[in-house]
Amino acid sequence: MWREKSNRPRSWIAPSFPLTVHVVSWVLGAILLAFVALPLIGLATTQSKTTLAEAAMMPDVRGAIALSLEGALLSALLAAMFGVPLGYVLARSAFPGKNLIGALIDIPLAVPHTVAGIALLIVFGRRGILGGPADQFLGLRFWGTIAGIVVAMLFVSAPYTVNAARLGFEAVDPRLEKVARTLGMGPWRAFLRVTLPLSWRSILTGLTLTYARSVSEFAAVVVLVYYPMTAPVQIYEMFLRYGLDQAAAPALLLLLVTLALFALLRAFAYGRPPRGEQR
Repeated sequence: MWREKSNRPRSWIAPSFPLTVHVVSWVLGAILLAFVALPLIGLATTQSKTTLAEAAMMPDVRGAIALSLEGALLSALLAAMFGVPLGYVLARSAFPGKNLIGALIDIPLAVPHTVAGIALLIVFGRRGILGGPADQFLGLRFWGTIAGIVVAMLFVSAPYTVNAARLGFEAVDPRLEKVARTLGMGPWRAFLRVTLPLSWRSILTGLTLTYARSVSEFAAVVVLVYYPMTAPVQIYEMFLRYGLDQAAAPALLLLLVTLALFALLRAFAYGRPPRGEQR
């Protein structure tokens, strides 16, 4: 029987589940988005350009933000140096205790960060297991220095890099590495020319989350270091001393800086399609 050819565009795809599911999903998702956006909008709309400029001119605020950004950058670099290889091992190797190692990596995401700070203090403090010998023999102090800030930031944020790298490497077919090896590439060259280019987006996503989480870390830094003050500590100190009005402008300034950096990193990671998708 002859049927009239449909004029419906080929790109149109019928929903695989009822429209009511779409509606409910949108409503529930919108509630969550509003929950996240409303405090940020409230913070942004209650501050004028004048108060924001005054906060930016305060040396303590500028120094604290710069210290947070510097410590977060060092934390992300260390996470890349040690976390990406660990993610590769977890993605490519099978060995006893692998699940235990994965659980150990995720522990910093589950424990309260005040607990993390106390645990770090026991190890890296003035009389800590590593802090005391490091100060005595190497002259390396983790209290009152950026080294302690980086340690605290790295502890709470490294799991993002390890887990993202692991997922990125797992998404790459191991047979591609084997093919590269049969074509004469050594193991390092196959990793650098094949595996890493195919998984770099996932790795960069993990490093972006590591960087953002490091900038925002408060509790572990307070317990282990406190001084010099990072931006979250400085803002909390201003809130305790002067109240909400004086702390809101520096908080908004830190928010704008971190959002700008976060947007740039995500645009770099997702702004261009992979080579195979380019036309």
